[in-house]
Amino acid sequence: MKAALYPNFQKKNALGCARRTCDMLNNSGIEVSISEQFRENFSDKTFVKFEDIDVSAKNADFVIAIGGDGTILRCAKYLIGTDTKLLGINTGTLGFMAGLEADQLDKLALLRSGDYEVSQRMTLDVTFSGKDGDITYTALNEVAVRSGSFRICDFDVCSNGYLIGKYRADGVLFSTPSGSTAYALSAGGPVIEPDLECIEMTLICPHSLFSRATLFSCDKKLRMTDRTAGSESMVISVDGDLYKRLGENDSIEIARGKNNVKFINLIGNSFHESLCRKMCRPIK
Repeated sequence: MKAALYPNFQKKNALGCARRTCDMLNNSGIEVSISEQFRENFSDKTFVKFEDIDVSAKNADFVIAIGGDGTILRCAKYLIGTDTKLLGINTGTLGFMAGLEADQLDKLALLRSGDYEVSQRMTLDVTFSGKDGDITYTALNEVAVRSGSFRICDFDVCSNGYLIGKYRADGVLFSTPSGSTAYALSAGGPVIEPDLECIEMTLICPHSLFSRATLFSCDKKLRMTDRTAGSESMVISVDGDLYKRLGENDSIEIARGKNNVKFINLIGNSFHESLCRKMCRPIK
C-alpha cells in the first residue's frame, strides 16, 4: 500500500504536519513518497521515497494533500483519470474540502484497514474552440468567466442548443456541487450536497433585479458566448487558474467531466456537519 504526499509549505505548520504524517503512515505499514524538491526536508526519514507527484499520483493508493482548499484543488488535477483516492489535511484557514485537521493524524491508521468512506465528486470539462483547435480543461470546483477589465460584460448561455438567456453581468460561474460552497456561494448561489450530480450556473453581480442561480441536469451541454463589444473581452479561469481570454463572439462549452475525483472521509463527518462547523460558527 502506497501513499504520496502533496504538501504546501507556504501554509503555517504544514511542514511539521507532513513530517508527522510520514511517521504515522510508516508506522501503519504504508509506503510513503514525496516530490524530489522536498528531499532536504525529509532526508532524515530513510523510509521516504522521492518521486514526482505526476508519477506517484498514477501508482499510489492515496494522495494526501497538506494545506488549504487551494492545495487540495491543485492536487486533484493530478488525479484526473486515475483510480487514486484523495485525502486533504487542513493546515490552511478554512479547509472545507479537507477530510482531517492537523490534530487528527492518528486517524491515518484507518487507511490501512480500509475503514473509511469514499465520496465520488463530479468534475466539469470546459472546451475552448480557438484557431489551434479545441482545448479542454477540467474543473473540480468551477469554471469562472468574467470581465478582464472590471467592466460589465454581455453574454448568452445555451443548453443543448436552446437559448437560456442573454445576460449583462460581471461574469458567470459554472460550478459542480463541490464548488457550490466556494465562489458560487459568495456570489449568492445555493448550497448543494457534493454527492449530487448537477451543473450550477450563477451570475456574478448581474445587472438585473431578478437573476437567480440555475441548476442544470449533469447531462446537459452548456455553451456560453461572449457578446461584449470591442476589446473588453472576458477571461476564463478553471479552479482559480487563469487559462484563456475570449474575444467577441468566442464561446466555450461546459459539460459533465469524463472523470470523477475520489475523496476519502476518515472520520465520518457529514457534509452538513462540516458546513456548520467551518462556515456557520465562525460567522456567529
